[in-house]
Amino acid sequence: MAQGTVQVTHGGASRWRRRSGEYPTLSAALAAAGDGDVLSIAPGTYRENLVLHHAVTLRGPEGAAAGSVRIAPLDGVALTVRASAVVQDLHLEGADRAAPALLVEDGCPELSDLRVHTRSSAGIEVRGGARPLVRRCTVENPAGVGISVLDGGGGVFEECEVVAAGQAGVSVRGGHPRLERCRIHHATGAGIAVTGEGSGLEALGCEVYEIKGSGVQIAARAAARLTDCAVHRTSADGVTLDTDAVLTLAGCDIHDIPENAVDLRSRSVLTLSRSTVRRFGRNGLSVWDPGTRVDAESCEIHDSTGDYPAVWISDGATVSLDSCRVHDVPDALFVLDRGSRVDVVDSDLTQVRNTAVSVSDGAGAQLDDCRIREAGTGAWFRDHGSGGTLANCTIDDVQSGVIVTKGADPVVERCTVTSAAEAGFYVSAGGRGTFTACRVSGSSGFGFHVIDGCRTTLSRCHTERCARGGYEFAEDGPVAEGCTGDEPGPRLGARAAAGDVPAGAQPVVRAAAVPGPAGAPAAMPGQRPSDPRAPGAGDAADAGAVRGSGEVLGQLDALVGLDSVKREVRALTDMIEVGRRRQQAGLKAASVRRHLVFTGSPGTGKTTVARLYGEILASLGVLERGHLVEVSRVDLVGEHIGSTAIRTQEAFDRARGGVLFIDEAYALSPEDSGRDFGREAIDTLVKLMEDHRDAVVVIVAGYTEEMERFLTVNPGVASRFSRTITFGDYGPQELLRIVEQQAEEHEYRLGEGTGEALLAYFTALPKGPAFGNGRTARQTFESMVERHAGRVAQLAEPSTDELTLLFPADLPALSAPC
Repeated sequence: MAQGTVQVTHGGASRWRRRSGEYPTLSAALAAAGDGDVLSIAPGTYRENLVLHHAVTLRGPEGAAAGSVRIAPLDGVALTVRASAVVQDLHLEGADRAAPALLVEDGCPELSDLRVHTRSSAGIEVRGGARPLVRRCTVENPAGVGISVLDGGGGVFEECEVVAAGQAGVSVRGGHPRLERCRIHHATGAGIAVTGEGSGLEALGCEVYEIKGSGVQIAARAAARLTDCAVHRTSADGVTLDTDAVLTLAGCDIHDIPENAVDLRSRSVLTLSRSTVRRFGRNGLSVWDPGTRVDAESCEIHDSTGDYPAVWISDGATVSLDSCRVHDVPDALFVLDRGSRVDVVDSDLTQVRNTAVSVSDGAGAQLDDCRIREAGTGAWFRDHGSGGTLANCTIDDVQSGVIVTKGADPVVERCTVTSAAEAGFYVSAGGRGTFTACRVSGSSGFGFHVIDGCRTTLSRCHTERCARGGYEFAEDGPVAEGCTGDEPGPRLGARAAAGDVPAGAQPVVRAAAVPGPAGAPAAMPGQRPSDPRAPGAGDAADAGAVRGSGEVLGQLDALVGLDSVKREVRALTDMIEVGRRRQQAGLKAASVRRHLVFTGSPGTGKTTVARLYGEILASLGVLERGHLVEVSRVDLVGEHIGSTAIRTQEAFDRARGGVLFIDEAYALSPEDSGRDFGREAIDTLVKLMEDHRDAVVVIVAGYTEEMERFLTVNPGVASRFSRTITFGDYGPQELLRIVEQQAEEHEYRLGEGTGEALLAYFTALPKGPAFGNGRTARQTFESMVERHAGRVAQLAEPSTDELTLLFPADLPALSAPC
């Protein structure tokens, strides 16, 4: 395109000045022009470096096609503006990588409908005291920055577009621009980058997308505010803050990010309101380092596309969520490291595949008036120093409600867990915790399940309709006061029973039974563990001295029923004993696989037999200690890649010298496993069993059909467990015998006709999924004691017989929960 002429219409009023004139070059026209003059440029290409010193109007001809006027010098800046000029309808091209195509250095010019196509250091650069108004301009600069605002520059950019940039789409260093309804896309490095102390940016209704790098970067004490903006389709993080950066996002939408949607570090502060974070590959919010903080209100984080927590808080950072929603994610909130903290108020955490709230490594969490629904685990406090408070929260439709392990010590107040597939509240491996006025209903497992001697405190808690029982205290440790349920109070491990408390020691369970009629006992002294068939069954191996095999086998024989189980265990014991003697005689001993599979319904004595089996092996010198470590899926399976192997190794190490008992082991391989990490636990376990075959005996237990499926998931599983022992359900006679043992232990007697009534009762009792075998017998006895108390309390001076005899009238109705 040939160079045209430039018509200058003079705006001056002096008579000696010509009103208009034509010039062959832009430079000549500008030399003749003054403030207020209008320069109309004919179509053509002008290879000139233009500098505007006056408040002139520079424009293309009216009605001409877009791009008909090209300012395209061979080097240097195409157009420099140093006055409050007006520039319209020009096409600017630059070829100097050391200079911008359009440089605004001073004044408040108005730049509109410009197209900047260049391979320069910057498409548009604003610096110094310049405050341009830039409207409907397009910048394409594959070699450098799209729009650069430096050294105190500012201005307003309205409906502008950066269509390509080899570096940042918009870069701010020491400037303060405002972007309104702009689009920045196909940039490399960052869509918007604001860096340095004193730098700031405000964006309203803008869109940043298709970025090879991060969408928005705020760093080194810079500040920015984005309102009603969208950031999406980046190759790196959506928004990053680093080193004392400050950012406010209001009404923004950050989505389709392959990495972290928002990442903060080094004392940065983010304020979020009415914003959405969705479809992210790593963390929705990734918050690191002491002093780093996020305050979010009325926000939504959802639809993770990866396997990472939605909100990650570590190294002393803090996050506050108020009236927010987090849903459809692998994990919701992960808080790690001492000093890290999350505060959540009136928020919803739903459809979480693994853990809604995870607190570990000394971190803390405070949740008030929150709702957790459809999650693997509601809240998990993992280890020593980790804690916080859950208050007035509801947890519904989860695998486990709240888990406390390894010395963690949270406070849980007035929280409700409903429809848990496993325990409502589960405490193990030295966890602590204080639970006050909490409620569990409709659990398929226990309401409160406390094992491993955990020093947990329960006060005024309530359970109802828990399939395996309201309270299960398998070891010495818990303190329960004023707790109630639709079945009598906590079941204690033998060491926690009243008769086993050492002289001068304080009993760990003080009162926990359902208050009955006037005069009924507040608690059931000496209650037994989940399998009540063995009088005095306890953890002798943990108590210190190892008993002889004859004594332990005698206790095994004292169990009600289980004839086939006793034969299997005796056969194993005989094989091991004879093998030991053959070795002592210098003969070869037959190889005996000691790992076992226990199949059968709940309450059939699997845990008790596993404990006795460990003692037998210790008495024969096969195991060093013979202690029992009981775990389930929640103790072995982690929430992210690598954590499952670590947890499985830790459980195996705790069981060294004894028995690792994995209850409901089939849960490690759910039928719809997908990317479930349970398979990793199985693979790790198989390898550990091979590498340390003499250190630990592993017993896996569960329902018969489910365990048959479990044995097929890994080629090495079936070969490790070559012997399966089946625990059959109790018949009416065996259930009666358990009740008789309970009565004898607690100094009650069955009155005339009561044995026959119990046989009829157990014969007619439905044997559905809620039937608990030994647990059902124990609950029946406890219900009889309550009814007896209500009857005898009305007597003024009851006799010894009246205080001890149980009659058919004391039996509960068949419709009562069992």
